[in-house]
Amino acid sequence: MQITVDLNADLGEGFGESRLSEDHALLDLVSSANVACGFHAGDVMTMRDTVRAALERGVTIGAHPSYPDLPGFGRRELGLPAREIERHVEYQIRALADVCSLHGARIAYVKPHGALYNRAVWDAKVADAIVEGIKKTNPALSLLGLPTSEMSKAAERGRIQFVNEAFIDRAYRNDGTLVPRSEPNAVIHDVQSAVQRAMMLVRMRSITAQDGSEVRINAQSLCVHGDNPESVPMLRNLRARLEAAGVIVAPFAA
Repeated sequence: MQITVDLNADLGEGFGESRLSEDHALLDLVSSANVACGFHAGDVMTMRDTVRAALERGVTIGAHPSYPDLPGFGRRELGLPAREIERHVEYQIRALADVCSLHGARIAYVKPHGALYNRAVWDAKVADAIVEGIKKTNPALSLLGLPTSEMSKAAERGRIQFVNEAFIDRAYRNDGTLVPRSEPNAVIHDVQSAVQRAMMLVRMRSITAQDGSEVRINAQSLCVHGDNPESVPMLRNLRARLEAAGVIVAPFAA
């Protein structure tokens, strides 16, 4: 049976032309782009440039909403109430959708960013708020997130498609959650290690946790963080390995 996998990365996380060359290099390698919507990074020109570049390469576009946290790059837990989060998510999706409409593009999915993503893994009210924000903009959008999380349950309750993802450049705990960035070795920078983890996810549907145990993950999409300095060589090496193994790289939501 032919195996297909999506590769996604966080993009548009600069201002003006601050990350333009890096983003173009990543867009040549991914099949889905999580585009920052302005609350943790990205201004309107960056969004337009990213959307246009993704469209030119046939890369699927996703909204990457965050807490309103430019100083902390969306990685600080702000503890906002669920109702406020719903409005922030709705606003950011609409902002990116407006940019997409200028170029004849469309958003296919939503992936929360940083601390908002991590909170929605365990906080059911926040996960529901994200789903409601999606439904108020376009209920046909998919939600990309961690398997067996509160996000996946909220998507089922809200009757929207949920897509399982796994991170090849982040360490895992034995319960399938990510090791916090505040802990040592939470982010993986070794290219070969990341590629081996990705191939294990594709072939065995599992990944080795920090304590050495195996965690089962049936991932439809694999993520490399765009701000990881090794993101381009990781994705370049991974694509070569996947192609050699006969694995098709394609977006999960065309």
